[in-house]
Amino acid sequence: MTRRERLERLYRGQGVDRPAVYSRTGMPADDPSYDRLRALLQDRTELKAIWASSGMDGSYPIDSRLEPHAEAWDRRVNVLNTPAGQLTATHLVSRHGQPGLHERFYVDGPEAAERYLSLPLPTIHDDVSAFHAGDASVGDAGIAEVHLGFNPAGFIAELCGSETFAVLSMTHRDLLHALCKRQQRLLLRRLEVMLAKGVGPFFSILGQEYLVPPLHGPADFDDFNVRYDGPIIDRIHDAGGRIHVHCHGPVARVFDGFMAMGADVLHPIEPPPMGDITAAEARERAGDRVCLEGNLQIHRLYEATPDDIRAEVDALIDDAFGGAGLIVSASASPFIRGAGEVCYPQYEAMVDTVLARSGV
Repeated sequence: MTRRERLERLYRGQGVDRPAVYSRTGMPADDPSYDRLRALLQDRTELKAIWASSGMDGSYPIDSRLEPHAEAWDRRVNVLNTPAGQLTATHLVSRHGQPGLHERFYVDGPEAAERYLSLPLPTIHDDVSAFHAGDASVGDAGIAEVHLGFNPAGFIAELCGSETFAVLSMTHRDLLHALCKRQQRLLLRRLEVMLAKGVGPFFSILGQEYLVPPLHGPADFDDFNVRYDGPIIDRIHDAGGRIHVHCHGPVARVFDGFMAMGADVLHPIEPPPMGDITAAEARERAGDRVCLEGNLQIHRLYEATPDDIRAEVDALIDDAFGGAGLIVSASASPFIRGAGEVCYPQYEAMVDTVLARSGV
C-alpha cells in the first residue's frame, strides 16, 4: 500500500495495513537545525500537499501603516473602508521575529458588525492550478488537501476577538448569526468554483476551537459550529469528498457535535491537561465514524525521551487504531527555533514505532 493509498483510505474510513504517521511542517523558516527532520518526514511519513483556497477570494482594499509602539514593537494599523463607514484593526509586530499580538479587532461591537455586513461578498477567482500542481508533486507519497481556512464561526471570532464574540453571543446573537451566515455563503460559493474545477476530494477546515469550553458550551457549539459547518461539509460529501477538522482544547462535552457536522478526520484529540478526552475515549465515542489524528502533545517531542515516545505511540495505536483508523501525529508543528536536533530523536522514534506496526 502506498502512502497515498493509505491516507486516502483513512480519510474514507476504509481498512489499512497500519496507522499513518504525519507531521505538520510549520517549522521555523531558514532554520538548518530542522534539516534532518524535514528529510525524515519527507522520506518516511505520509505527506499532505496543503493548498490554501482562501487565496481565491478577492481582497478588500485596506489602508495600512506601521508606526512605532515600544522598544521592541511596532503597531500595524489597518483601516477597512465599508459602504457604512470605516473599520480599524491594530496588531503589534515584533522587531525581533517574535509572534505578534492582536490589539484591536475590526468588529468591536454591534455598530462595527453592521458596518462589516455592509460589505459585498468578494469575487471568487478560479485559478486552481497550484492545487493540481501540488497533487502531481506529492505523487504516491501522500494526498493533496484543500484548506478551506476558518469555518464561519471561527472566521467571525477572528474578526471580533474571543471576548467580543462571547459578549455579542449574549447581547446581539442575531448579528453573530448574520455574520456567520455571510461567511458560510462565501465558503459555499468558493467550494462550488473549486468542485467545478476538479479540486478535491480531500478538504480541511479549522476554527471550531473558538466555540469550545470553557468560554462556550455545547449549545453555542451546535448553534454556531454545527449549524454553519454542516451544510458546507454536506456539499463536500455530496461531491464524494472528505474533510479533516482541526480543533484544539477540551472537546469532550462537544465531541458529538463533530460527528453531527460530518467530520471525517479529527485532530488533535488532546488528553488532560491541554484537553479533556483520551484517545481511547474518543475512539469509543466515535466508533467507526471518524478517523482520529493525533494525539502526542508537541512539547513531548522536545522534552520526552525516545523510549517515552515509543511507549506513547504504542499505547495510542492500541487505544485508537480500531474503528475508522488512526493517523499518528503531534498536536502542532515543531516550532522551537534552533531546536530541530533536540526533537529529532523523538520524531524518529515516533516514525519507527508506527512503521513497525505494519499488519496490526
